[in-house]
Amino acid sequence: MEVVGAAETEIRALKPCLLRRNHSREQHGVAASCLEELKSKACDILAIDKSLAPITLVLAEDGTIVDDDDYFLCLPSNTKFVALASNEKWAYNNSDGGTAWISQESFDVDETDSGSGLRWKNAARQLKEDLSSIVLLSEEDLQMLIDAPCADLAQELGQSRATVQGLQNTLQQVLDQREEARQSKQLLELYLQALEKEGSILSKQQESQTGCDQTDAVDLGGYREGSSEAALRSRLLTVLQEKPAPELSLSSQDLEWVAKEDPGALAAALSWDVEKTVTAQQACHRELSLRLQQVQSLRSLRSLSARRSSRPGARQEPKRARRDPP
Repeated sequence: MEVVGAAETEIRALKPCLLRRNHSREQHGVAASCLEELKSKACDILAIDKSLAPITLVLAEDGTIVDDDDYFLCLPSNTKFVALASNEKWAYNNSDGGTAWISQESFDVDETDSGSGLRWKNAARQLKEDLSSIVLLSEEDLQMLIDAPCADLAQELGQSRATVQGLQNTLQQVLDQREEARQSKQLLELYLQALEKEGSILSKQQESQTGCDQTDAVDLGGYREGSSEAALRSRLLTVLQEKPAPELSLSSQDLEWVAKEDPGALAAALSWDVEKTVTAQQACHRELSLRLQQVQSLRSLRSLSARRSSRPGARQEPKRARRDPP
């Protein structure tokens, strides 16, 4: 019974592995109980010349040299090895799938995907050595670690899935904070640009307003320069420019000033052509004439009423309050 138990223990100790030569896609399945046995079988199966011994076994995933028997026993089953002769050096091959926890579909991925897988594993090892290196990882590396399968990342870091899930959530928060900081910076830059543009526009408007006031003081018709007259003139120009029917918004005195003003000077002040300026002056003149007619009509009515009330023999009785019937 003890002999059988020892045989079973020896059988269980055999570790299935995958072997291939460097720059070759052909793989061979081998079972070995120790590192030396695996090297011996590699020479026989891969037909490596004895003159090229001793051979070196490296991990097909990243070229790690496996020269310790205890480390070999810690590797998972179906780990891929590359057998290197004494004159060979390991070279990365995109057909390398890594160890047993990578599914068979990964053998068919293209070079970009394989390189990406190797990159997130390197980032994971960096985190394993120093967790504070999160702040040094690029956003691309953070995104790859977030997108990495939780089980694979847990095995790479030697942690439980729950711990790795919490780590991925933390990485997502770091990535979100970087994105928020970038967006805040962009908004601040846009705000500063808007402020600068608005300040430039206001400065130009003030310069333009100052130029208009100076033009009004020089060109528009012999008025004394003064702040009140300049403000009045500026208001008239604003009404003429902005109102669809400015003659209805001006007083009679303003209408008279507009109607009598020189068309060329007024056109220059309004930045209009002379034809449009003359049309506006005619509209102001018509409105002024209409108002004068209304005033004359009111005066005539008042005069007629006064003559009737002062007619001889006209009896004016005092007005009495009307009594309401009981």
